Amino acid sequence: MRNKQQGQDIIKGLAVEVRNGDVNQALRKFKKKVTESGILQEVRERQEFTKPSVKRAKAKAAGRARHLKKMQKRKNDLGY
Repeated sequence: MRNKQQGQDIIKGLAVEVRNGDVNQALRKFKKKVTESGILQEVRERQEFTKPSVKRAKAKAAGRARHLKKMQKRKNDLGY
């Protein structure tokens, strides 16, 4: 995905064409492509080392939060 060329990192495959001078639409499309590709998430993860035990703890906490949210939604749907 990455190529080193003249000391610069080049990321291929993310390009958006600006049509009729509509930069805002092109920017929205570009942001969507970047989000879907996961580039920003990868950069954030690589900024600092995270111990595997911390990663597992965060994943477990996130799963618990999702479960509790799902249970709360079901509770509200049933009218309790």
